[in-house]
Amino acid sequence: MAMATDQLSKTFAALADPTRRAILAQLSEGEATVSQLAAPFDMSMPSVSKHLKVLERAGLVSKNANGPARWCRLETEPLRDIHAWAEIYRAFWDGGLSKLATHLQEDPNG
Repeated sequence: MAMATDQLSKTFAALADPTRRAILAQLSEGEATVSQLAAPFDMSMPSVSKHLKVLERAGLVSKNANGPARWCRLETEPLRDIHAWAEIYRAFWDGGLSKLATHLQEDPNG
């Protein structure tokens, strides 16, 4: 389980930054070059590359070279792992919300 937790930690750390989440949102629409990914941000190309390296280490992005361009692709397996991890807590949240709904529906004069 330590290995899975370590991967979750890398994924959550990568997702903690809004720039990296925005890059992933761009990639959710399809592959893009590093230059295309950098375009919306007011930062240097080396800064964007650092963000991409974090995403690559977390397994969220893969790169391949096609001619002079480096193309990036979203890798979804780490996101599936987060979904599976969060699903463990679904019963807790669903149960808590059901109790809250019941409490809110009770007659306050009752």
